[in-house]
Amino acid sequence: MLDRRTLFTGAGAAATLTACSSRGGNPFSARTLPATPRAAALIAAARMQIGVTVTYDGGYTRIPFPGGDIPRERGACTDILIRAYRDAFGIDLQALVHTDMMAAFAAYPKQWGLSAPDPNIDHRRDPNLATWFDRHHAKLPIPADPADWRPGDIFTCRVSQNGTHIGMVSDRVGSRSPFIIHNYGAGAREQDMLPHLDMTGRFRWSVS
Repeated sequence: MLDRRTLFTGAGAAATLTACSSRGGNPFSARTLPATPRAAALIAAARMQIGVTVTYDGGYTRIPFPGGDIPRERGACTDILIRAYRDAFGIDLQALVHTDMMAAFAAYPKQWGLSAPDPNIDHRRDPNLATWFDRHHAKLPIPADPADWRPGDIFTCRVSQNGTHIGMVSDRVGSRSPFIIHNYGAGAREQDMLPHLDMTGRFRWSVS
């Protein structure tokens, strides 16, 4: 498993960590995977964040509800997905997660010590997003072969003893598997590192 330092300093010899530096073209590979129209739209919306979201910020911020967001130059791993679903389909995960937590608060993780849902932050916490996807029948088995991930899949992984991460599978092909689009410390990036992640979940929602 790669730690935070390895992910973004290039210290890991096993991983290729070249970030996508532009929104146009394909600097990585001439080969792409077939994607459904909705998966392609979702990936395009995630890829448009590269070069826009340039820093990591998972801190608490009061934002409007629904449709709230922090400035796009900042964001957490969850914000990649939240913004992509809004931009591609007009789907607001802030509102969906809050509505579900209001109805079934006990089903969601408790590590933050909250006594009630908070629409400012709940959807920006990846364990909550994973729970929401699971509760809405989006969970799939984690492939034994990293090459079997499909464009538009959502992954969750473990990044430390207590840390977790979430991102999206791209349609661009790396050395052994698709690239991923995510933000874990250095802004939105598209990277060839899926086989090196300690996967904990796989979801596919609204891309069929």
